[in-house]
Amino acid sequence: MSVSLQDPVPKKIVIVGAGIGGLTTALACLHHGHEVTLLEQAPALGEVGAGIQIPPNAMKVFHALGLDKEIAAHGFAPQALEARMGKTGLRLFRVDVKENAVPQWGAPYLQIHRADYISVLAQALSARAPEALVLDAALVDIQQNDKEVRATLADGRSFVGDVLIGADGLHSAVRRHLHGADHGVFTGNVAWRATIPLDKLGDRAPDPTACVWMGRGRHCVTYRLRGGNEVNFVGVVEHNNWPKDFRTASLQNESWSRVGDKSEALADFAGWHKTITDLIEHMETPHQWALFDRQPLKKWAEGRVALLGDAAHPMLPFMAQGAAMAVEDAWVLARALVDSGPRRDDVYLALMRYQRARHRRASLVQARSRENADTFHQRHLFGQLKTYAPMWLGGRLVPKAVRARLDWLYGYDVTKLP
Repeated sequence: MSVSLQDPVPKKIVIVGAGIGGLTTALACLHHGHEVTLLEQAPALGEVGAGIQIPPNAMKVFHALGLDKEIAAHGFAPQALEARMGKTGLRLFRVDVKENAVPQWGAPYLQIHRADYISVLAQALSARAPEALVLDAALVDIQQNDKEVRATLADGRSFVGDVLIGADGLHSAVRRHLHGADHGVFTGNVAWRATIPLDKLGDRAPDPTACVWMGRGRHCVTYRLRGGNEVNFVGVVEHNNWPKDFRTASLQNESWSRVGDKSEALADFAGWHKTITDLIEHMETPHQWALFDRQPLKKWAEGRVALLGDAAHPMLPFMAQGAAMAVEDAWVLARALVDSGPRRDDVYLALMRYQRARHRRASLVQARSRENADTFHQRHLFGQLKTYAPMWLGGRLVPKAVRARLDWLYGYDVTKLP
């Protein structure tokens, strides 16, 4: 007898990784009637990272989960999305989003500190399933059979479920279990990040927009956080002299933990607009990391085990969509598991439905993110004129058309999928 949507079979789901993707997956699974255990190797969910953008396609999932208002309370709604030239500050285009995002795409566009984002999701999980989160839980082994899947931790504890989801990010232990060790390819790009209190910047503060500043072989992004009281800065520079010990992808060199030297960041953006150099001057702790790229995986699932977010489709941070894709994944995966039976084949078919629903879109965003590096970093005059002149003209002559070009990305709504 087949299982219908009117006769759902709740699953016991073990999720590995309590980042944005893992926490959203846990909440989406609870929303769809499943039982969840969320394993996180860190001993606590702390103050990590810096700013992150939450585009409308992700906010629709949080609306469905009843978390959109809480996220908005901790976030900041930018007036617009902008592109400017890095040295002169010339604005190429402006897409108003504070007033237009909801009517155009069905949800607001927000910016938030990653720690605040994690806190909202973790508190929601604690309220809905107080025992779900297990900290200090380092995965060392996965075993599965026709009846169950078992996750074994470094301290000997084990957790059993019908399904195991790897939402454990770029260095996924679950992905290594399914596909073996992999190595990213150094893109030649090195990133800087920092947050700066707004009151330190005076009249040099960037506008309250999400702005990408473009130039030869480099770009940066500025936007506001925490009620507009902090400015987030991310700068990406093409480097041929990145230290050799950072050129092979590893847990160490793909992390955000390397503290850089402010003078190096100033040298990387020498001659740029005063707004950018002032931001760098006021950085207290500039972090630096090398950007590595990976090709899309063809297979996200095996038996009762599947991958999600960066574990499945890690992407470069040039579209502000990495976390949003994980949020979309979370909803689709939880929904796909609703109408599957308990047998391993039933679960696998559900996971394949999830992959089919997500693979094309995630791979497209992954590819577009990669392409944006070329768009942002045009080195030669001809390339700059060919790329930036149409942006400038379009932004002035047909601004609605510029906004409409984002419909495929921001207008997408996974909560409306069958």
